[in-house]
Amino acid sequence: MRWTMVALASCLSVAGCVGGTSMAERQDEDVQSSLQYDDLPCDQLLAQRNQLAQQNNLPVTAKPGFSNPAMGFGPFMPDTRSKAQRANNKASGEIDAMNRSIERRDCGKPKKKESFGLPASKPASPPQ
Repeated sequence: MRWTMVALASCLSVAGCVGGTSMAERQDEDVQSSLQYDDLPCDQLLAQRNQLAQQNNLPVTAKPGFSNPAMGFGPFMPDTRSKAQRANNKASGEIDAMNRSIERRDCGKPKKKESFGLPASKPASPPQ
């Protein structure tokens, strides 16, 4: 019995270390940095986000999802998601990163009018 537990533990540890096939690793890859989208003009970024959401039948507010593996076995659990589900989660991660860039840069909101002159002053009323 002891040898089977040792063999099982070593198999699980090897399975989790095999180059990026665990559920946790692949789900972490879905989260992307929003900084890569900061160089795109706002109108182009909004159009790209909307197109990606439409292609994958996702809302424009999509966020990547994470599973809850049992008791810390995430690094050892193989990724059993379908290819379509992995593609949807990847697109959700891209949409979320685009949304963070859009929000940070206030894209899609009307520009504030900047005036550099002095404010108009009211005429002084005579003392009573």
